[in-house]
Amino acid sequence: MLTALTLALIVLITVVDILSPPDVHLGPLLIVAPALTASFAGPRATAAVAALAFAALSVIGVIRENLTSTNIETQLCAQLVVSVLIVGLRVLRERHERELARVRSVSEAAQRVLLRPLPERIGPLHLASVYLAAEAEAQVGGDLYAAARTTTGTRLLVGDVRGKGLSSLGDAALLLGAFRAAAHLHAELPDLAAYLDGSVSWDLAQLAEQSRWDRQHRQHRQALSALPRPAPEELPTESGESGESFITAVLLDIPDDGSPVRLIDCGHPPPLLLLPDGITTLAAPHPAPPLGLGELAPVRYETETFRLRPGDRLLIYTDGVIEARDAQRRFYPLTERVTAWRAERPAALLQHLRRDLLAHVGGRLDDDAAMVVVERLP
Repeated sequence: MLTALTLALIVLITVVDILSPPDVHLGPLLIVAPALTASFAGPRATAAVAALAFAALSVIGVIRENLTSTNIETQLCAQLVVSVLIVGLRVLRERHERELARVRSVSEAAQRVLLRPLPERIGPLHLASVYLAAEAEAQVGGDLYAAARTTTGTRLLVGDVRGKGLSSLGDAALLLGAFRAAAHLHAELPDLAAYLDGSVSWDLAQLAEQSRWDRQHRQHRQALSALPRPAPEELPTESGESGESFITAVLLDIPDDGSPVRLIDCGHPPPLLLLPDGITTLAAPHPAPPLGLGELAPVRYETETFRLRPGDRLLIYTDGVIEARDAQRRFYPLTERVTAWRAERPAALLQHLRRDLLAHVGGRLDDDAAMVVVERLP
């Protein structure tokens, strides 16, 4: 359809130019046809339209004046040069689009491997999740969630790595792997939390050791070189990015038999329990420090309990949701907004929240955001 419009445009300009007075020249407008074609078609179609436009300008030159006149030769040369540029830019654009498609396919594959979609149904639970990455073209970042079945119920993990975007993928992958490997091995939730903290702390210690080794290696190379050494404040220190990482997380153990749900909050925003008559914030009286900081001080993981009855819904989210700001720098009022949709099924609830959150920030988040809704089925 669009190609037919460009062809009609060539015919229209040609006919009008031929019928116009001798001092009116519309032929140069023919370059609009290949320029428009490049916006929706590939290089071959663009080149074909450019050739037709060039031929139409030649027809105008033959009918209106001598084809070898200076005016027509100048117009033909100018149109040829511009057409070549348009086709060349379209070739570069198509190459970039192919590369972008490959990057997106790799990103989607990484998301499926790293952040596996939660099953819609697991045991007596109905689950739904949504992930919004702050990085442009990214499908996954530093927020994470996972579910694992045990002999008595379902365990859930929702976490947020310090930082955002692709730079935090490594820590997210580490915690997800540790959770999937150990969720069914530890009978008690505090033991699982301690194991996850130890896994994250060990990995951060390895990063700090590698950072120290790199620093000593650089200092040794500088000592052997004739170049002046930089000032001490210019050297990387051990308190760099690798030594300051941590992961906030919420761990949940939801028994199949309807017993109270057990929860451990490791420095994470408290979940919201959506009840028929209102919303309850499940703020832990004694939250544990984020995972990865357990070695700094003795940690006692205290379990909080609450009831999740059939029809109740549990909303777990990361701080990218509640810290999202609008143009007036106001935070997103999650509890206020979710009130109107608390009776919706999990997937519909998250669709409402996703649209509302993106509208609040104007379509672009400053931090990764993830939300998980859990509903106990009758």
